[in-house]
Amino acid sequence: MLFDTSGHSFERQIIMLNVRWYLSYKLSYRDLEEMARERGFEVDHTTIYRWVIKFTPGLEKAVRRLKRPLGKSWRLDETYIKVKGQWKYLYRAVDKEGNTVDYLLTAKRDRKAAQRFLSRAIRSNGEPIKITIDKSGANTAGIQAYNEGEGTDIEIRQNKYLNNVIEQDRRPIKQLCRTTLGFKRFRTARITIGGFEAMRIIRKLQVRAEGDTSAEIFYSVAA
Repeated sequence: MLFDTSGHSFERQIIMLNVRWYLSYKLSYRDLEEMARERGFEVDHTTIYRWVIKFTPGLEKAVRRLKRPLGKSWRLDETYIKVKGQWKYLYRAVDKEGNTVDYLLTAKRDRKAAQRFLSRAIRSNGEPIKITIDKSGANTAGIQAYNEGEGTDIEIRQNKYLNNVIEQDRRPIKQLCRTTLGFKRFRTARITIGGFEAMRIIRKLQVRAEGDTSAEIFYSVAA
């Protein structure tokens, strides 16, 4: 069971509901605490935080395992995320239809980081035919290094206009990150953003699970 809540004071459904709401909507932990109080039960915002950090990695792993196959033309980009007052880098890729390929929060933005992200994405999703990027030299170098190291021939296409799909797709993730008012630790940032991305994948109906809505699919995956 993904949400094994044995030993917890609250029912499983309450814990799952709060985790889903936090990862899906622009709500702070204090917002959820207030919403819970209005529904007749007391739960501290720090308790909800602990639920998210504890159960999100399992949810993310399940979503990755159940993700549907993707197209072979990818768009790759990175964006800035502030962690403990310093900028970190969220690498992301989607296919040309806007389906999420993969994501990775890294401490640096360079060839090694781009190559590590690409290796991870291909390991989970198979090898693309082409990858569209902007003018980033680090991303170009990362793909070239992967091709040289693995003997592949992935086409690199630099076109900012074609990369609009990923620039639009990252906005919901950035908005959710802003709701956190800044991450304090890299580990919790990576876990939380992984949860945001997992719920985004569910909302795109990319997951092989029962249900017609994101809520139904979430509970199907959690079960």
